[in-house]
Amino acid sequence: MIVAGVGCRRGAPAPDIETAIRAALARAGIAADALDAIATPQAKRSEAGIMTAAEKLGVRVVLVPEVELKAAGARTATRSERVLALIGVPSVAEAAALAAAGPSARLVSPRLVIGAATCALAASEAAP
Repeated sequence: MIVAGVGCRRGAPAPDIETAIRAALARAGIAADALDAIATPQAKRSEAGIMTAAEKLGVRVVLVPEVELKAAGARTATRSERVLALIGVPSVAEAAALAAAGPSARLVSPRLVIGAATCALAASEAAP
């Protein structure tokens, strides 16, 4: 299972989010059709850009509860002091990807920033 964790500024446009996901996939050498889901914090459930990007990529969106996001935060590879102060995790994209992919997940692409969006990829043997 491959999960793209996404973080974004409020109102981030779908093209920024899709571009960040595609860039992370390319950096990891993973085909876009191998993507199983997009994960984002539950607080981002009303972000139209994320939902539109998921629809365009043909994948589901996993809304990660805050407690699961924070639990996965200890496994992130990068750290943003600003995000840590605001959200309570070092990297929203990495924590969301790891949380949604499960406890055995590993990062295959750390946080990548494109425009108003960030994306990280996690992989696991779990079924989507």
